[in-house]
Amino acid sequence: MLPRRIALYFHTLRYLKPRQIWGRLVFRLHRPRPDLRPAPPLRSFPPFVSASAEQLAPLPPAGQEGTAFKSVPGSAPAAGAGWVLPARRPPSLLARNRCQFLNEEGVLIWNNPAKSKLWLYNLHYFDDLNALDAPARLEWHRELIARWVAENPPGLGGGWEPYPLSLRVVNWIKWSLAGNELGPEACYSLAVQARWLTGRLEYHLLGNHLFANAKALVFAGSFFAGPEAEGWLRQGMAILQREIPEQILSDGGQFERSPMYHALAYEDMLDLTNLAAVFPAAFAPWRALLAKWPELLGRMGRWLAAMCHPDGEISFFNDAAMGIAPAPAELFAYAQRLGIPQTVMTDGVVWLRDSGYVRVQQAGAVLLADVAPIGPDCLPGHAHADTLSYELSLAGQRVVVNSGTSCYGLGPQRQQERSTAAHSTLEIDGQDSSEVWAGFRVARRARPFDEEVLEEKMGSDTIHRAVVVEAAHDGYRRLPGSNMHYRKWRLASESLVIEDKVTGQFDEAVARFHLHPDVQIEPDPDNREAVLRLPLGQQLLFKVEGGELGVEAGNWHPQFGTALTNHCLVVKFRNGSIKTFLRWIDS
Repeated sequence: MLPRRIALYFHTLRYLKPRQIWGRLVFRLHRPRPDLRPAPPLRSFPPFVSASAEQLAPLPPAGQEGTAFKSVPGSAPAAGAGWVLPARRPPSLLARNRCQFLNEEGVLIWNNPAKSKLWLYNLHYFDDLNALDAPARLEWHRELIARWVAENPPGLGGGWEPYPLSLRVVNWIKWSLAGNELGPEACYSLAVQARWLTGRLEYHLLGNHLFANAKALVFAGSFFAGPEAEGWLRQGMAILQREIPEQILSDGGQFERSPMYHALAYEDMLDLTNLAAVFPAAFAPWRALLAKWPELLGRMGRWLAAMCHPDGEISFFNDAAMGIAPAPAELFAYAQRLGIPQTVMTDGVVWLRDSGYVRVQQAGAVLLADVAPIGPDCLPGHAHADTLSYELSLAGQRVVVNSGTSCYGLGPQRQQERSTAAHSTLEIDGQDSSEVWAGFRVARRARPFDEEVLEEKMGSDTIHRAVVVEAAHDGYRRLPGSNMHYRKWRLASESLVIEDKVTGQFDEAVARFHLHPDVQIEPDPDNREAVLRLPLGQQLLFKVEGGELGVEAGNWHPQFGTALTNHCLVVKFRNGSIKTFLRWIDS
């Protein structure tokens, strides 16, 4: 047991950057004292720009087939024109003293030991200030801000941890920019929080945490005026100048390869663009950098659109759940209000090469294939052992899914949700393709290789064609059989064929196909095929060659705190390869 534990630590720590190591030492050993000097003066800003009904309308439907996407233009507000309505989340404040986060209600107690750390983090975020129908809860919001200031002394409690502090600073300022008055006590608290944050930047974590820290400093540095505020603004912008090129890949994807965290990063960049338009003079030193943001946001929007199902919500690769980031439609509408052209997916292939995902859409079917690394080597905390997994929608309905994310922290539920068995991919000898452990750690990890996307014309017919996606990974090379997994998807107008091949010796290889909870299943008695029935009446025939078909009960976790019962088709290998067929059949 001890040698295995040592190996896990070795293969986890060897990927860390030096600044993560010294950053952790500094973070643990140095704890600043709260700086209680008076707050800097506020910077003047123009009035809030409310959104029209037309601006709040959903995106138009997809256009003609034959291309992978089309662009929908936006109309940018003039610099200094006022704060534009941001993306909104569902309300979380249910009453003056009651709220709901992660699908769990609770009384408003800031450091309640009966609640999980993530639930308490959400309580301290203050997302409800900018949620749907927020003006209807204006008095509650004023009371809530005053209560937080009175009941959270500087530097004490979970609310002063840098991540929730960063999100709260941004939310308070967004609320003020939307035409709500922050009183003197709240403005003073904001300044104390910004000063505290400068000594608690999360260099030991990097990624979305450090990005959130920088965003908060930029918001505080823009909201306040004077030399101290200018220092916050410069510090935040310096971090962003380093982090944006690293965290946003060339194809527009956020480097942790999670559609959920990508949506959060997209919201961050939209908020920063909005802020820069409100305070053009403050951002004058960074005009050249800001000029690149619209194109960057265009790529980020295209990536998000490509990774969504036809139902309008995100796919589940790595840590991903609905309800954490604003809904994609909210983000796309926000981008349009800022003049960012949007992407609407149509038939075709989108290969997000830098991120490692492939979207194939044709004839009412959408295939999303994961041929990606699990994330950046130095930051795999939100990774799952899901390499070469996939999701499938047909006629606007999810059919094959990954199991999603319902919780964080330690424990068997978190471990199971990160496991290979929780994803629509292949497991060898009960092992995970990447060694996920301890909630947010990964030791040895799968590396994809030989990725290829091909289009096959079917005879002389230029309309009907098949798209082939293939790749392999080496995550099982560490096993005694030094195994490799090869997978090929072939999507045609009426079928999806998946070929799996395993090299090397093994005791058991199992391919799993997790089905959406709304999919009903009728298995065949001889364990070779099954009929899948979709809620709108469509039917699919699932057939196996080279393996034995079984059905297991499972759970799908579309949101934190939820578990919906579903079925999982399980195919056990008879030898080194299997072929599975999904064919759409007449109902």
